[in-house]
Amino acid sequence: MRIAIDAMGGDFGPRATVGGLFLALARHTDLQPTVFGPRAELQALIDSHPGSRQSGELAGRITLVDTPRVVLQSTPPMDVLDNPLSTSLHGMLEAVRDRRVEAGVTCGNTGALVALARRELGSVAGISRPAISTAIPTRHGGRCYLLDLGASVDVHSRHLVDFAYMGALMASAVDDISRPRVALLNIGVEAGKGVARVREADAMLRAQDSGTFIYVGYLEGDAIFSGDADVVVCDGFVGNAILKASEGVAQMLLKRLQETFESHWTTRLVSALARPALMRFKAQLDPVRHNGASLLGLNHIVVKSHGNAGERAFAFAIERAMREVEVGLPNYLRNAWSRQAATPAISSIDTDGRVDSGARGTTSSDDSSLQR
Repeated sequence: MRIAIDAMGGDFGPRATVGGLFLALARHTDLQPTVFGPRAELQALIDSHPGSRQSGELAGRITLVDTPRVVLQSTPPMDVLDNPLSTSLHGMLEAVRDRRVEAGVTCGNTGALVALARRELGSVAGISRPAISTAIPTRHGGRCYLLDLGASVDVHSRHLVDFAYMGALMASAVDDISRPRVALLNIGVEAGKGVARVREADAMLRAQDSGTFIYVGYLEGDAIFSGDADVVVCDGFVGNAILKASEGVAQMLLKRLQETFESHWTTRLVSALARPALMRFKAQLDPVRHNGASLLGLNHIVVKSHGNAGERAFAFAIERAMREVEVGLPNYLRNAWSRQAATPAISSIDTDGRVDSGARGTTSSDDSSLQR
């Protein structure tokens, strides 16, 4: 499986991405990565990595492409759009666009990624905006898809409706859920709660007789992890804040749990006896295992890794991309969307906020992005 890797994004630089790549190579014998970044720097990291010294076969499956320029987390998206050539981010997207690879993975600048990916890869016909989505753990070992996580901050009601359909199609394709339960995130479950765009989206979803998913209404923030919904929809600002907060809470709980069990010899004894259960608990909560967010709505597969991802987390992002290749996510989304377009259009609002009965898919000229 051919995957393009932007090795230069993220807080820890190429050392983390190269380390994660070796972990993925060891677990997947069919993985054939093409890695973008300054060749000399990447070659030195590959040659010095223990995985390369232990097995030359792993390193032999890596193809390096020299892209000397790097898009920093602080680089404004418009600067990247104006001059993307020779950057590792553009090189990765170009390989995906030209079908030299089947998917791309990066942990770089989210705003630049979204803007450049939309231009280079294009969106599925009829989708108003792409959205970033990831799976988060829920009660009883399940998971829920949360979107948007930062691709669009300023959204209208029709974008939330599109996010609902995209999230449901993701859950259907990846998790084989026939009719996913979809909810809108709100500050209350009562009909009059929330901002206008959320109330309007709720009305649209209730009016649409969708065979794609089951709309369950509003969901409050404390119920995201309850397992009551398979997909939870919100705007990118709210989604990004929720994701970061939940990751922080999970890390705090794991650390406090470890400190508690190590504080006294009696609790250390209990910890030894309960180790299998504790390891399962840690695996369920560990944000590392859930790294890798899908940029839904594009014509090709792109997975956004967390900016502060370490080696293990980046390996999981690569595996996320491989899973989406296996299920053919863009084609699944494209075919399902075209079938949906054949049904009566959902009432929407135009870019000025007026109610409109036209078909979904008109792209707003306002496309704010949030760096993750």
